[in-house]
Amino acid sequence: MPVDPISLEVFKSLFVSVSEEMGVALQRTSYSPNIKERRDFSCAVFDPEANMVAQAAHVPVHLGAMPASVRAAIDTFPNALRPGDMVILNDPYLGGTHLPDITLVAPVYAEENGVKKLAGFVANRGHHADVGGMTPGSLPLSTELYQEGTIIPPIKLARGGRLNQEIIQLICRNSRTPEERKGDLAAQIASIKVGERRLQDIIQRYGNDDAQEHMAALLDYSERLTRQTISRVPDGVYEVLDYMDDDGLTEQPVPIRVCVTVAGDEITMDFTGTSPQRPGCINAPQAVTVSACLYVIRCIVGGDAPANQGCLRPVHIITPLGTLVNPEPQRGVAGGNVETSQRITDVLISALSQALPDLMPASSQGTMNNLLVGGHDLDRGKPFVYYETIAGGMGARPTKDGISGIHTHMTNTMNTPVEALEFAFPLRLKKYALRRGTGGDGKYKGGDGLVRDVEFLSPA
Repeated sequence: MPVDPISLEVFKSLFVSVSEEMGVALQRTSYSPNIKERRDFSCAVFDPEANMVAQAAHVPVHLGAMPASVRAAIDTFPNALRPGDMVILNDPYLGGTHLPDITLVAPVYAEENGVKKLAGFVANRGHHADVGGMTPGSLPLSTELYQEGTIIPPIKLARGGRLNQEIIQLICRNSRTPEERKGDLAAQIASIKVGERRLQDIIQRYGNDDAQEHMAALLDYSERLTRQTISRVPDGVYEVLDYMDDDGLTEQPVPIRVCVTVAGDEITMDFTGTSPQRPGCINAPQAVTVSACLYVIRCIVGGDAPANQGCLRPVHIITPLGTLVNPEPQRGVAGGNVETSQRITDVLISALSQALPDLMPASSQGTMNNLLVGGHDLDRGKPFVYYETIAGGMGARPTKDGISGIHTHMTNTMNTPVEALEFAFPLRLKKYALRRGTGGDGKYKGGDGLVRDVEFLSPA
């Protein structure tokens, strides 16, 4: 029996509200400026099969990858995730993005007639400013994953509602900023508990059968709208070859090739011909590449389709193993999440612009402009790690200029207020302004980048 469209919209809003409330709890209780001010985190709701059903408007590179992390948690503990359990992980080869992005996953159970039944999962992901590794900020010029920080496979952070404090102690001991880690992990835990309660409230009000029916219907609805959108794209093969400057260790350009094939209501994104995996840390785990593909599909589908896993059903993604977009395990990936993901997105948009010239923008800044500085805070008498991605210019749009000084595409973080930076770190911001005229000329100009002049007041 088809689901009523009105009730479908009600449930869509309910599930999204769970993600949004999780995000509010995480942001308001976090410790670090990166999460509290920049909002470098994401929250989502999943069905019992690890399909993402709803998300808040958080960070795209996180959200597209999180289903693989939820699946990794399920596969690690088959039929062994009980009420009150919570799994923690950050492994980039199990759905993670890079090691600083720590994910928490918890099952949500519904109780009906005295029987508890798995109703779904809630999960969040937060970027921790330091999780160990060669350099402050855990984004070093590495050659292997082991140099980038503490690797956390899927392990139970909580069993039956009881936290394993030893795991938190282990993570904090391997960080240069343990107080931040402890505070941010506590915020993630609180966020998960909010998500559990809110999803249980929905189930208690409407019943688990109704909730499951609408989860499935939302996935089907997104698939249907995505197929309708793809069917309006002219059939054809659209190829693009572009380059990253280098991998941080060598001076060789790094090619990214994509062949986008549109056939009816399905689309294939084939990265065959992309660079082999690189010695440097710009390799993008497969989950990151999938995130970029999902983001671009969402761009052409628009806001009517619920942002969930159903959007990917008509999308076929080919990422040859051992390449930049799907490296072999233990290769360095710290920069793949924050640099390569942006270039993958630009290449995909460039390919689709051949079919949709009136819709797709020019390439944007193609980077997240990561700035990491570590040192010793003389006033506080302890180490500090300053991490921030600096906004830049958006590519020109078909009918108007690009936006200046904005985070684009795979990142959706906020500007860090000057006051918050100067309070949290031993630094003074001497200048913060648009860098006029840097967006490029044309009928419509690209957005301008930023100038950020920072003076550090302690050894860094």
